[in-house]
Amino acid sequence: MGVEDLKQHIRTEAEAFRQLKDKHIKVISHLDSDGITAAAIITKALQREGLNFSLSIAKQIDQTLLDELGKEEYNCYIFTDLGSGYLSTIEKKLQGKEVFIIDHHKPEEAKTGIHHINPHNFKIDGATEISGAGVTYLFTKALNGQNKDLAHLAIIGAIGDIQEKKGFTGLNQEILDDAVTSGKIEVKKGLNMFGSQTKPLHKILEFSTEPYIPGVTGNEQGAIKFLNELGISIKDKEGKYKKLIHLSEEEIKNLVTGIILRRIGSEKNPEDIIGDIYLLTEEAEESPTKDAREFSTLLNSCGRLKKPSLGIGTCLGNKKSRQEAISLLNDYKQELIRSLSWFYTNRGNEKITEKDGYVIINAEDNVKDTMAGTLASILSRSNLYGEGTIILSMANTIDGNIKASLRLVGISQKIDLRNIIQDIAKKVGIEEAGGHRQACGCLVPQEKEEEFIKSAEEALKAL
Repeated sequence: MGVEDLKQHIRTEAEAFRQLKDKHIKVISHLDSDGITAAAIITKALQREGLNFSLSIAKQIDQTLLDELGKEEYNCYIFTDLGSGYLSTIEKKLQGKEVFIIDHHKPEEAKTGIHHINPHNFKIDGATEISGAGVTYLFTKALNGQNKDLAHLAIIGAIGDIQEKKGFTGLNQEILDDAVTSGKIEVKKGLNMFGSQTKPLHKILEFSTEPYIPGVTGNEQGAIKFLNELGISIKDKEGKYKKLIHLSEEEIKNLVTGIILRRIGSEKNPEDIIGDIYLLTEEAEESPTKDAREFSTLLNSCGRLKKPSLGIGTCLGNKKSRQEAISLLNDYKQELIRSLSWFYTNRGNEKITEKDGYVIINAEDNVKDTMAGTLASILSRSNLYGEGTIILSMANTIDGNIKASLRLVGISQKIDLRNIIQDIAKKVGIEEAGGHRQACGCLVPQEKEEEFIKSAEEALKAL
């Protein structure tokens, strides 16, 4: 079982799809950056086949969604970046339909008649080696070789799923090679800092958590002073703020040296700030869609603020969608700032429990439920907590539930968050919980709030 077996399976399933007659297709994809890129990939591929279809974006699979799908008049359903955890339920609800599930989440152990493509079934780690968009890309490439020009979208999806760790591994690397040879992505070595295309240089340093820079991160005046000490002006001759991409080679060298020296003693590898930067060749300089990391954040903002169609349109090159998505990104950043501000203001009160090894944040209505996982992710990378700390973030939904998200500080092969959230959920009678080893979540009925928190504390304390 391995990569070649998976590829053969994908070719078989692509042929099965090709052979279907009178296809009336419904596509369902996930809400995040990986799901949006997967949706864009399958959309373009189906358009190329001249097929009519309808597309829905879902926050998660649940009984309500499946009941609604079961009433619709489609004979073929394609799930991308979700569905593997609900194989038996999907088969039951969509009986008599042709169902394709193209996913990378750990699957339910069930034998079904569903066309199921998942790397885990071939002993390939879907949490690190390939994203949902990546699996979708391989399927569409098997369907039509012309779809090789969609590989860059799969790379954006993989970055959104935090699968880029000082480069890519496994199938992600193969997909990156496709993106480079098709001329859509250029890989450069450089300062691995978020916002190089769009943010003023001193702001990049102020908000830099990866890497964390002592005396600079979180301190605007500290960032400006740091640049002055290095002889780097924060403004150009016209009085406009400089961005990272505006610096000369000499200034870049001075900045890199300065950051490394600042990090000595506080980091294991202070020189890790140099890494691969993935640039979209067809995108304009200084655009949020030029750097793949920023592009991924843009898509995430569309999903989290319930405008996923703007993200899909942006992926497919629609200029109007792109303009609206960029505008939405500013709203997303404000929402993030509000969420982080609430967190830092409320540290130490009863809504935030900080213990050795775990943190529980119960934001209630103070943070949007779509931002609960994002808040936990940012905190997991903020140097605030020690490696191995588990962060549970909770926020109320508009339909009377609580969104619970689990994240891990650092990387661990020993800790599987998916198993942890499932154990916590089962103890309070919640059957549906899923995700990855390092990022997962579930929905908690409001009346089970206290019981769930108690169950979580007991489970996390025991680790």
